[in-house]
Amino acid sequence: MWGDLVINRICIAASLGLALAAPPSDAAPVSEQGKSCHLSGSEETLRCISVPVPLDYGKAGGEQLKLHVTVAPAFRESARPDPLFVLAGGPGQAGSDVLPLLPALRKVRATRDIVFIDQRGTGLSGKLDCETKPGYEALTEAELDSEARLCIAKIGKSFAPYGTDSAARDIEQVRRALGYGQINLWGGSYGTRLAQHYARAFPSSVRSMILDGVAAPDQIVPAGGRDAQAALDTLFDQCRAEPACNKAFPALRAEFAALAERVATDKLVLELSDPRTAAPLRLAMTRERFQSTVHNILYSPLDSRRLPFLIHSAYLGRWAPFVARRNVASDFSADGAVAIVLHLAVVCAEDVPRLTPELVAENARQTFMSAPALARLAGLCPAVKVPAAPYRAPATIAAPILMLSGALDPVTPPRRAEAAGRHMARAQHLVVANAGHGVSHLGCGPRLMREFLDQPQGKVDGACLKEIPAPSFQLNSAGPQP
Repeated sequence: MWGDLVINRICIAASLGLALAAPPSDAAPVSEQGKSCHLSGSEETLRCISVPVPLDYGKAGGEQLKLHVTVAPAFRESARPDPLFVLAGGPGQAGSDVLPLLPALRKVRATRDIVFIDQRGTGLSGKLDCETKPGYEALTEAELDSEARLCIAKIGKSFAPYGTDSAARDIEQVRRALGYGQINLWGGSYGTRLAQHYARAFPSSVRSMILDGVAAPDQIVPAGGRDAQAALDTLFDQCRAEPACNKAFPALRAEFAALAERVATDKLVLELSDPRTAAPLRLAMTRERFQSTVHNILYSPLDSRRLPFLIHSAYLGRWAPFVARRNVASDFSADGAVAIVLHLAVVCAEDVPRLTPELVAENARQTFMSAPALARLAGLCPAVKVPAAPYRAPATIAAPILMLSGALDPVTPPRRAEAAGRHMARAQHLVVANAGHGVSHLGCGPRLMREFLDQPQGKVDGACLKEIPAPSFQLNSAGPQP
């Protein structure tokens, strides 16, 4: 969930052989904590638990906030003592937002509790967000930014305690409150950064980790132009190599270049029927809106196989399919929306301070991502007023780790996992050729996760991941070809 969130919404050694960390003696069993609850994304009854944590870990006895924790108990009564903690992406996505991941974790859940944490400032843990007002599509980027600044000011609190360091400390508080010893971690996207941070801060608490869409410790995620362009180039190459796609869109690269040139002026105004309501719509298709929509589409191979058709249609002046797909990226329900202010609080403290002019220029050089988009993101940071988080050289993580990467990922491709792996003592890395941003739920992924968690020191055979097919290209308005 990295990269486009703001633009889309606002235009030492722990291993299997070490002793378990002792749980607090007064911790009640998880089955007796909290209350039964029904949450969106899950049809079954789960356990909802509120865990109080310090708002500011630097102020003893200060204000507290309550973290929402959702527990999916293991199916078997004789469950293993080491649960799987799920860390969502974003930053700004809550654990309760990714409950639809539960079916992919059924094999793991057979013998282990699954614990979803709503990171502070997300979901049901004091969500820091801004309302999307009707008619926002007609607003300029400057007007959207002005609305964001007003929203941030209206929240009226310090956002300094909402970074990754505090979120990692919260995980330890939850582990202790629920009475667990060593835990396993599953992190996706930004959750991989949080998982690595936690493992370095509390090494004796970690039994193993599964990292899906791995962010490298030194990665400045908003400056991902090179990775995005690589994913786009691969898509173009795949279309050219497939006879049906190449026949339908023989000038795909040239048409995309022409569209990029049209929107670069920020003067392209579309007049069309609103794909939502069929009412007349006047929409400025700025380069940021165009670029962020393309980037968002590239996250999923199934979605990206529609992109040649969308590009060709827009090139011919039929923008409705592209605008309809753009709405998918910007239509967030009130309950499941990414917490944009929390997103800004983290990125403005941990990523933006490391954005050098050279990196900004490199990000835009020979990529479809523009420097103004980064400038706009950085321009919102003074509103959240968070101090820069110091970058620390990463210590080596001793716990066994399974890293999963999609070869087509436009934000955390395999090279990022390889960079992260240089700071891991026992890491395995599986790359899925036909996957994008997110692998765990695909093909044999659920089975491999269970095998790894049962024997994290053993070698995982990922040959079955080669069986995951590439989706079909969409060639016309009828949808993907059979």
